[in-house]
Amino acid sequence: MKTMFAAFAAALAIAVIADAGLDTIGFSSSERYAAPGSVRLD
Repeated sequence: MKTMFAAFAAALAIAVIADAGLDTIGFSSSERYAAPGSVRLD
């Protein structure tokens, strides 16, 4: 049971750290899959 809770905690920590890290470096899935010629109007 302890192992399962540790795995859930590790998965949650990885998800939070990855989200924060990718947000910091400016990675966005919408930018990744946008067409090369598309214009973004913010």
